[in-house]
Amino acid sequence: MRRRDFIRASIAAVAAWPIAARAQQPERVRRIGVLFPGVAADLETQNRLAAFQRGLHELGWTDGRNLQIDYRWGGGNADRIRNSAAELVALAPDVLYAVAAAPLGALLEATRTIPIVFASVADPVGGGYVDSLARPGGNVTGFLLFEYVIAGKWLELLKEIAPALTRAAVIRDPNTSTGIALWAVIQAMAPSIGVELSLINMRDASSIEPDIAAVAHSPNSGLIVTGASAYRYRELITKLAADHKLPAIYFERIFVTGGGLISYGPRSADQYWRAAGYVDRILKGEKPSDLPVQAPTKYELAINLNTAKALGLTVPPALLASADEVIE
Repeated sequence: MRRRDFIRASIAAVAAWPIAARAQQPERVRRIGVLFPGVAADLETQNRLAAFQRGLHELGWTDGRNLQIDYRWGGGNADRIRNSAAELVALAPDVLYAVAAAPLGALLEATRTIPIVFASVADPVGGGYVDSLARPGGNVTGFLLFEYVIAGKWLELLKEIAPALTRAAVIRDPNTSTGIALWAVIQAMAPSIGVELSLINMRDASSIEPDIAAVAHSPNSGLIVTGASAYRYRELITKLAADHKLPAIYFERIFVTGGGLISYGPRSADQYWRAAGYVDRILKGEKPSDLPVQAPTKYELAINLNTAKALGLTVPPALLASADEVIE
């Protein structure tokens, strides 16, 4: 090889070294901290988590390759949720993902700088988590559990499936802005439906049983179960409704798969899948304050025909035809 050709070849080889070195470097691993309020063994929680993970995978993120996901579970305990939030923040993740209001509040107590995406929060503005839905501000954005107008639909559907209904007790959490707002919507709708209302303020399991038993003493009564706080008592509430022969409508299908009569609410898996999209956008450089809080886009109606039969109810054909899920 001539000296001039050798020099050219050497220069080309040296110039290629950085490119080759970069090609051999491992892909940068990003980190997400995930905080759920319940327990890992809950089947519905696993379904929601799977939807979130699927959303991430579809966007090119794989746990163990270019992503590390740290999970914490609150177990329904406020102190444990706060401690878990502090643990996740100490890991300095790129993004935090909070499911429900309690984990979101705990994470915000621990950090005002790490981006947070939330799901299943009914009133992030009233809770003080964001400035507004359109412009969240700060380090938080996410997805609403539902919009308040849905409460009027619950009353309409309960009356449709139980036409003899003249009274309805609304089970709510009195300590949240959500519970107050949903009650107001149902109150506004009740006169046009011809239903008298009463209120059950849900505080703990011990107070639920006598309150529901009292409702059953009045004929033609039913239940409207509102708010995510009822989720932890779902088995108790559906059992009491069945024992006392009370038609009841719920905000989520898991109550119906567990023996409840009817539910109408957002498709929860869809919301968790969409939350993965916000995490992806933040990991790619966008700010939570620039991403508007979004309402659900898909709702589902579920009916349990076995429960209807046990209550002596005949489901109207039109209502049955509109159901997304029918349990027989």
